[in-house]
Amino acid sequence: MSDTRERILQTAFSLFLRKSYKEVTLNELIEATGLSKGAFYHYFASKEQLFIEVINVFFFEKSFIDYSKLSHDSLWSFYHDYAKAVQKLINSYKDYIDYKKTEASINYFTLIFDALKHFPGFRKKLMEAQKKELNAWTKIVKIGREKGEYSSSMSDEQLARMFIYSNDGIALYVLMNGNYNNIEHEMITLWDNFYKEVKD
Repeated sequence: MSDTRERILQTAFSLFLRKSYKEVTLNELIEATGLSKGAFYHYFASKEQLFIEVINVFFFEKSFIDYSKLSHDSLWSFYHDYAKAVQKLINSYKDYIDYKKTEASINYFTLIFDALKHFPGFRKKLMEAQKKELNAWTKIVKIGREKGEYSSSMSDEQLARMFIYSNDGIALYVLMNGNYNNIEHEMITLWDNFYKEVKD
């Protein structure tokens, strides 16, 4: 990927994180990149094309957590590794959002809803990603149960969903409050207590 294309994508991602798809204008995108209209159109013919590329790159590529790289020794080590990976991902957004500014915000969920509305095929890709996530968590929950790490009357998939859904809630809470550096702590605090409940 060329440096100019990468710069356009990063600039657009930053704008789409702070404002909705509708609010961000094509002129604003062009001005923010510092390119002429001709130079901009050489890479992207429309705001929609740019938005779709932003979603593909930053949602499905750069925001991807590789579950195979997380520890599979135990459920405990897996969710600790996962929380670190999520914090690292959130920290990487500092390249696009200045967290020190009081008006800085990440409208991550707005970005998802905009993608559902404007990105053909996004729902299918999102559902595939969610299925992989559920499979990864269910697999580690099963490993933990087989090793005698904990006991629970809940099924492996139900326990997996508890981690996934609480993760979504924590992310929403942290992002809404702007406390981006605290997401790992919030996850671990909640999950350690939940883990203790199913372990005892």
